[in-house]
Amino acid sequence: MLRIESLVKKYPTGDIALQGVNLEVPDGQVMALIGPSGAGKSTLIRCINRLVEPTSGHIWLNKQDLAQLKAAQLRRARRKIGMIFQEYALVERLTVMENVLSGQLGYVNFWQSWFRRFPQHTIDEAFRLLERVGLGSFPDKRADALSGGQRQRVGIARALLQNPDLLLVDEPTASLDPKTSRQIMRLICELAQERQLSVIVNIHDVLLAQMFAQRIVGLQSGEIVYDGSPDSLTSDVLTNIYGEEDWAVTSEDDQEPEPTKSPAYEAMVQEVQR
Repeated sequence: MLRIESLVKKYPTGDIALQGVNLEVPDGQVMALIGPSGAGKSTLIRCINRLVEPTSGHIWLNKQDLAQLKAAQLRRARRKIGMIFQEYALVERLTVMENVLSGQLGYVNFWQSWFRRFPQHTIDEAFRLLERVGLGSFPDKRADALSGGQRQRVGIARALLQNPDLLLVDEPTASLDPKTSRQIMRLICELAQERQLSVIVNIHDVLLAQMFAQRIVGLQSGEIVYDGSPDSLTSDVLTNIYGEEDWAVTSEDDQEPEPTKSPAYEAMVQEVQR
C-alpha cells in the first residue's frame, strides 16, 4: 500500500506545486489522477519516486518512508517502484529484449549490466512478460522500429520486470490513437489485478479514466478537490476541477457533423430517384 501524508512541494521560485496532499492507494487499485495542466499531477508522481524532491511530508510504501531515505537506501527502494513514461524512455538502438532487461539494472552489478549478462531466470521472466503484453515475437526487433503502442508495451514489460509493489504511469496514452489507448489502459488494469499492484495513472483523458480506473482523484492548484468513484464524476465536479465548460457534451457530440447538402445536390438526388 502507498500512503502519502501532508506532502508539500515548494520550488525555489516560491511556486507551490503541492499543498499538503494526503492520499492512500491500496494494493490492486488503479487510481487515475486528473486535473488541468499545472495542477501538480506530474509533480506528485515524481515526488513519490523522488525524481522531484518533496519539501516536506511523508511517502509510505508499505512500511518505508521514501521521503526520508538517503541515496543508497533510495536506490534500493526504487527497485519496487515501476515507472511508465509518456515518451516511453526506451533506448532506440537497443532491441526490445535489451530494453525490457534494463528493468533489472537495479539488481545486477556494474559489469553484468555493462555486458548485459543477466541471470537465466530473469531472461525467462522477460520472455514471459513480452508474451503477456503481446510482443512475444518481437524480442530482437529494435526499439526504433516499433509503433507507439508497441513501445508503450515494452515500457510496461520493463517496469514489471522490476517486480514492483507500486506502478507510476505518466500520461501513457498521450501519443496514441483511441483504440491503442484503450488497449494500453486495459492491459495496465489487468496487470494491476494479476499482480496486486498499487497503480497511479496521470492522465488527461477523463473519458478513459472513467472507463478503466477504479478510483479518480482530481487535483487543482496542488490540492485534492475530488476523490471518489468514476460514476460520481459529475459535471459539477468536473467544473470544480477544470473550470467552466459544457461537460454534458459527449465524445460522440464532439465528432464532426456530416456536411450540409446543398439544394443542387438534393435536386440531383431527386432527379436520379425518379
